[in-house]
Amino acid sequence: MILILDALNMHRFPTVVEDMFQLRARVFAGRLGWEVKITSGKEVDQFDHMNPGYIVGLDDDMNVISCARVLQTTGPHMLSDVFDTILDGEPPLRSPTIWESTRFCVDTQRLKRTDSATTVSKATCELMVGILEYGRSSGITDIITVIDPVMDRVLKRSDNAPHGYVGKTVPMGKVSALAALLDCTKERIERVRAFAGIEGNVLLSEEAALQKLTSLDADTKASVSDLKSYCQELLESAATPSDVAAAMALQRILLGKHPADTFTQHNFPEFEQGHHSSHFSPVATTPTVS
Repeated sequence: MILILDALNMHRFPTVVEDMFQLRARVFAGRLGWEVKITSGKEVDQFDHMNPGYIVGLDDDMNVISCARVLQTTGPHMLSDVFDTILDGEPPLRSPTIWESTRFCVDTQRLKRTDSATTVSKATCELMVGILEYGRSSGITDIITVIDPVMDRVLKRSDNAPHGYVGKTVPMGKVSALAALLDCTKERIERVRAFAGIEGNVLLSEEAALQKLTSLDADTKASVSDLKSYCQELLESAATPSDVAAAMALQRILLGKHPADTFTQHNFPEFEQGHHSSHFSPVATTPTVS
């Protein structure tokens, strides 16, 4: 599923935005070794403050599995202001119908897990389709994108070969970088869809995305509620100090797996005050919580 974010709707999806910037940090700073600024685990640069559009790939649990950024070329953009060595002295392309796509990345680690229902190849192609369909529906004729040679080969293998290149290939971190041109035509979109076996609409509406997030949040709260009840039952049925200690140890483990605002020690006063079972002395059964 592809969700389109921009200045008008980003505030409605704070967790998706956070996840997206964290993915960018893992890919561009970690895997590729680019010299990018990481703040609080997120990769955000000056172009993210220029109201770009974001094409975000999501799995069924609304985790970000891929993303890309699109920005007009009529103003500052990465190829003209950051990767200008690629241009090799040529002037940057500037046109209201040519947009720049950058920060294209896929969460290969998440998608390589055995329980993932989406492959890296499928997620990559779906993100390509999302970018091209977004461009075509927005009156964009061409996308110019800064990629590395590996991505260039991926584009060619997926029947999405660039129709041209700008400038030259230059070193960039652990890899090299070059600028490629892709037209946002129906024919190109159909080729990528056919290669990956993608059918139907890949774009997720805002309302559908919000409904899924609300549903997942409700499921999480229900799960936490069940865990709280289970821990409470363990405490109430504890017959020995070791039973209480075991229940509290389980609670501490659960505290590390759930957000503090939904599952905290304040939900369990027994854990702070000690569980007073009728089976034994309160003094002997009030372990210290570290």
